[in-house]
Formats: sequence, structure tokens, C-alpha cells
Amino acid sequence: MKNDKLDSNLDISFTRNKISSERLLMGSIIDKYPVILDDGRTVVFISDKNKEAEIRLKYELLKDQKYPSRSQSHH
Repeated sequence: MKNDKLDSNLDISFTRNKISSERLLMGSIIDKYPVILDDGRTVVFISDKNKEAEIRLKYELLKDQKYPSRSQSHH
């Protein structure tokens, strides 16, 4: 009986579902361009290099809207 359970568990561990290529590319930075913001502290990867100026502007506007930090080094 124990051998049957062990064999069953081994069979389950070897039969994994195939992961689709779209799923594997999620989070991948292949074919993406880095946009370095905030003196190199923030990096955003975008797919369209033509939108780099727009991303920089949005980031600056968003940064100005945040609540002030308690740390003096962030001012």
C-alpha cells in the first residue's frame, strides 16, 4: 500500500502542465527600453521608446503630488 502511494506521488510530480509562452514572457524586459528616473533610483521599462518624455513628465507630476517624506534626505 505504501509503495502504491509513493508511485502515485512520483507520477504526479512528473506530470506538470505546460506553461504557455505568453505566460512566460510576463514580467520579461525583452524588447523593452529602460527609463531611468529620480537620479537612477527608479527604473521603468517601457515598450514604446517614443513615450519616454511622457513617462518622465507623468513621473514628475506624480512625485510632486505625494505626501512629504519624514526623511530629510528625500527632500
